[in-house]
Amino acid sequence: MYWHCAAPSTALSTPPEPLDSLPRPLAAIEALERRGHWGIKKGLDNIRALLGGLRGPERAFPAVLIAGTNGKGSTGAFMAHGLRAAGRRVGWTTSPHLLCPAERIWIDGRRICDDRLDSLLSRVLQVESAAGVTATYFELIVVAAMLAFCDFKVDVALVEVGMGGRWDATNALDPILTVLTNVAMDHMEHLGNTPEAIAAEKLCTARDGRPLVLGPGLDPAWLAPLCASKPKMVASKELGGDVFWESSAVCGHRIKLAGRHQLKNLATALAAIETMRGMGWALDMDRVWEGFSSAEWPGRLWRPPILPQGLPPNVVLDGAHNLAGAEALAAHLVECGVRPHIFFAAMGDKDMAGMARALASAAPLGVTVVKGDDARWATPGAMQEAWAAAGHAETPVATIGELALKLRGESSDKYLVTGSLYFLGRLLKEMDISL
Repeated sequence: MYWHCAAPSTALSTPPEPLDSLPRPLAAIEALERRGHWGIKKGLDNIRALLGGLRGPERAFPAVLIAGTNGKGSTGAFMAHGLRAAGRRVGWTTSPHLLCPAERIWIDGRRICDDRLDSLLSRVLQVESAAGVTATYFELIVVAAMLAFCDFKVDVALVEVGMGGRWDATNALDPILTVLTNVAMDHMEHLGNTPEAIAAEKLCTARDGRPLVLGPGLDPAWLAPLCASKPKMVASKELGGDVFWESSAVCGHRIKLAGRHQLKNLATALAAIETMRGMGWALDMDRVWEGFSSAEWPGRLWRPPILPQGLPPNVVLDGAHNLAGAEALAAHLVECGVRPHIFFAAMGDKDMAGMARALASAAPLGVTVVKGDDARWATPGAMQEAWAAAGHAETPVATIGELALKLRGESSDKYLVTGSLYFLGRLLKEMDISL
């Protein structure tokens, strides 16, 4: 098959000399950042022009597309750790990042270094200039990831879909299988205002005759009429287990990624890997489970390294950024009997009222909204209004700096910081916490 082609040529594998127009250290990353994170462009012309200009690096390996509203990153983390533990060299690209764009590209369990990303982006920017196109931030990162996976000769690439699927840059790939974690209401201004419309967009990542692994709760009978292709749908089976605040126990294994919603992501990853085994991949499941147990993913019910090990955890960060994510987080709080003080910030285009209502159902001890410095960040007034409607009329406002000082102080109270992955990243920078 196509992914067993000869090793990429020297022209493709060896980074060229830096562009004359980009003479400074990490100048290509600087050029990437100037594109802004929020650009959205429907269509696959750009990504195909860039990949074609680089002689098709995405054809050098088999790829798995991971689509869905929530849980894509965690499902990818489970799969990446499981496949690597089973002896496979895994490439993985995910979004967004918390601190630096190199976090979006992982090879064999480690993110690439900034210098490597800069070199990759320099090559992509050369082709962009020659092709006469203007790519978005996300398109540039996806192409850089494909180059990295080709250069490092990965056995398999796990590619997280950015938004939707039909016009997402990742849909230019030809996956051996696709994963659909779930379907919920988010990005309605781009994907549609009904679950059916959103599902139809995401289902465009499936391919005729190839497996489409569905997360628990997704009904093949509901999805089939919405799917333009005819994939082989594979339903994941729910996994039972004991759920604790910071971990779960599943099938005799301790799972670090906490929350019953993570058991759904684990079930999806397990079904995808079992499907790969059915396709002829030799994967030892005992070793795969060892990988599942070691999987971690910063920003997902995550305790940042700001307290000495051994102290009871009192600060947890979670990137729940839409209604479904907030509902899953609230359910975990209730199941574990945890009532934290919530520090909340969200982007202005999110369903803040729904998120506040969901989190309020967990009866937090208090709520503070956090003021941001980005144009997309919701205003303090809008966040306070959302929480007031959810029954929390008294919600003080803090700056990022004030929150950082608060979290570094000693307290026996539990603190939950949530509402946006971009918020978490901004906080980590303020606190000088590296990943």
